[in-house]
Amino acid sequence: MTRFVVTGTDTGIGKTIFSAALAQATGAPYWKPIQSGLEDETDSAVVARLAGVPVRPEAYRLVTPASPHIAAEIDGVNIDTETLTPPPGDLIVEGAGGALVPVTRTTLYADLFARWQIPVIVCARTALGTINHSLLTIEAFKSRGVPLHGVAFLGDAVEDSEAIIAKLGGVRRLGRLPIIDPLDSATLAAAFKANFQIADFL
Repeated sequence: MTRFVVTGTDTGIGKTIFSAALAQATGAPYWKPIQSGLEDETDSAVVARLAGVPVRPEAYRLVTPASPHIAAEIDGVNIDTETLTPPPGDLIVEGAGGALVPVTRTTLYADLFARWQIPVIVCARTALGTINHSLLTIEAFKSRGVPLHGVAFLGDAVEDSEAIIAKLGGVRRLGRLPIIDPLDSATLAAAFKANFQIADFL
């Protein structure tokens, strides 16, 4: 079964593009539990456009573009983390921001992932500062008993950073998705195929 949570070391690093690539390569449906900000193209819409896979409806669609805990408060929405559970079957789940982003005032994304026990793929950029951010993210997950599938790097190749994160973090180095320009379904599929082993995700 193909069933993963995709998260990252920070916001805006390319989690959605990687999620689209993984969903496209495996054919697994995509699910974004909470979408904050509806003015621009949503993450679900991006994945639907690039991957052409089934997209499960978000559990919560928040108008305010902010961390889910504050976006929900501004929008007057109560997020019930006890009932927030991924749909069954093959699935690519994408979190928001990073491991310790608050879902509510009392629950972090890492806490949800610990309850779900779905293998997590950490997306990490390769730019300066990624070693610290990546190792902190990995440590946060390990301390909560979250199963880690590995790290997927995003951006230009930085061999030493990628290698030391995998070594010191004790996680599998899955591959690196380069910057893709132009970005469309075909170029995304080609980049994923060239830089990852599909067997690692099946």
